[in-house]
Amino acid sequence: MLPMQQEANSLKARLLDLAGLFATPLRPSHYLELVNPLWTTHRLQARVESVWDETADARTLTLRPGRGWRSHRAGQFIRVGASIDGLRHTRTYSISSAPERGDECITITVKAVDGGRVSRHLVRQIKPGDYLPIGLPQGEFVLPEAMPVRPLFITAGSGITPVMAMLRSYAALGRMPDVTHIHYAPHAYDVIFGNELKALAAAHPGYKLKLVHTRELGAELSQRRHFSAEQLAELCPDWAERDVWGCGPAALLGAVESHWNQAGRARHLHLERFQAVLAPVPADAAGGHVSFTTSKCETDADGHTPLLRVAEAAGLNPAHGCRMGICHGCDAVLVSGCVRDLRTGALIDEPGDKVQVCVSAACGDVALAL
Repeated sequence: MLPMQQEANSLKARLLDLAGLFATPLRPSHYLELVNPLWTTHRLQARVESVWDETADARTLTLRPGRGWRSHRAGQFIRVGASIDGLRHTRTYSISSAPERGDECITITVKAVDGGRVSRHLVRQIKPGDYLPIGLPQGEFVLPEAMPVRPLFITAGSGITPVMAMLRSYAALGRMPDVTHIHYAPHAYDVIFGNELKALAAAHPGYKLKLVHTRELGAELSQRRHFSAEQLAELCPDWAERDVWGCGPAALLGAVESHWNQAGRARHLHLERFQAVLAPVPADAAGGHVSFTTSKCETDADGHTPLLRVAEAAGLNPAHGCRMGICHGCDAVLVSGCVRDLRTGALIDEPGDKVQVCVSAACGDVALAL
């Protein structure tokens, strides 16, 4: 950014802060939102610049973030909001563009899933010119900045999106290392970024792309194409000498994790999951009466349904993000009672503790500031 632009932005920020003293309870940012939502400071928004269909059920949205945005690291995700039928919904999506992109835009690539209200809305309904509330980049599924690596990427379906940001970053910097990339998709036409991946492989000899079409033999024989130790040895003979980054469905990541654990190389494994791994719930686990004190809403819950879903079933629309215990967008304060963390089985019963309601269930009667 040029010095004159920096000075102008700094002056604008100081004037807005001064004006805020005379605009309570609304801030100048609320009025600026009427003119241009990208100028707001009370919440971060992004304008949809373009949409591009990657496959029949996956679409890339190019977003221009507004004031307050900061650059991401390849592999990170953001929270994205959508208003559907008058209710606010939030989900997390990996940024699929490289940080080195030069137009101050980012991309997210969304696959419409069965029953996925937000994903289907983003893929089917969003158009250029729309505005979406977004969060700042988060996540630790990133490449090391200082240490050179020989990555092995294992992805499937839309799990390719954070890895695509990494590949695009390597290409933009002209530093494509020795990479092996195994990607699973049902058919060739289901491969998100398929043409770009092939172009990268043609342009960078160090990038070895291994596409596996799991249903090429038909649905009954699809298991033959799924991840296995034998297949890994064939597609990447030097896998034990590489660090691996994996993202995709739970079945794939479970198989990958088991293989690396058995090989004693768990510390070389980096996984990004779409769903939380849950611990077995005790057979005698009981729920109870749930009070959401802020909303003055009461309901009953069993001992295994996440309290976020309990609240939504009771008609509430609490803030949330990933729905899998990563982003802390759903944190609520425990007023009284006890909850169970469904990932670990640990009990939380200290009033004032933070509870991630997307991965916690009632353990007896409980009250939450929600």
